[in-house]
Amino acid sequence: MVIITAGMIGVGKTTLTGKIAAHLGTKAFFEPVGDNPVLPLYYSDPKQYGFLLQIYFLNKRFSMIKKALGDDNNVLDRSIYEDALFTRENNADGNISDTELSVYLNLLDNMMTELHQLPKKAPDLLVYADSDFETIKYRIKKRGRDYEQFDHNPELENYYYRMWQAYQKWFEAYHVSPKIKIDLQKYDLAHPKNVDLVLNRIDQKLAEIRQPQNKAI
Repeated sequence: MVIITAGMIGVGKTTLTGKIAAHLGTKAFFEPVGDNPVLPLYYSDPKQYGFLLQIYFLNKRFSMIKKALGDDNNVLDRSIYEDALFTRENNADGNISDTELSVYLNLLDNMMTELHQLPKKAPDLLVYADSDFETIKYRIKKRGRDYEQFDHNPELENYYYRMWQAYQKWFEAYHVSPKIKIDLQKYDLAHPKNVDLVLNRIDQKLAEIRQPQNKAI
């Protein structure tokens, strides 16, 4: 089975991905952030580097989802299915032009068409990591990446808030696969008891997904 995780920056999604992969004894495909040469440039000048960043991420996420769908039992940290969320927000902010958005969406459509031609056409489960916005801000500060900090940058804080709102709508509209929402404010993964509770919920959801397959057999 292929599981994808999704969620706002700072919510704890990457930690969740690692916990799920370790629990299932499988491989985790992590989002390319630490080795992303464009991301710091984007935070310093979103209008100049917005389109370049989205193309960079789209290429990486396309490669990752193809590998994940082609292998057995993988967990993918953020995926191509939520990529357009960021691109549309950058377009709304004026960081990406309408022409650039059109080019991006055409490229995304071509990639999705190719994915639909694979033997496995979609993930088996989306695990969506959720939290309130104050917790998001706290965790962004705590992990301390300089280019993500917003204390003296109200525009960046406002961008985070809009993305947080957009994610709520995105999750409700997502229909590619079965999905489950995990509240990582309530179930802080820093506490082992919460890790066990979260993984048990995911196990239960996977059992529900497998049940029709077992009946068919």
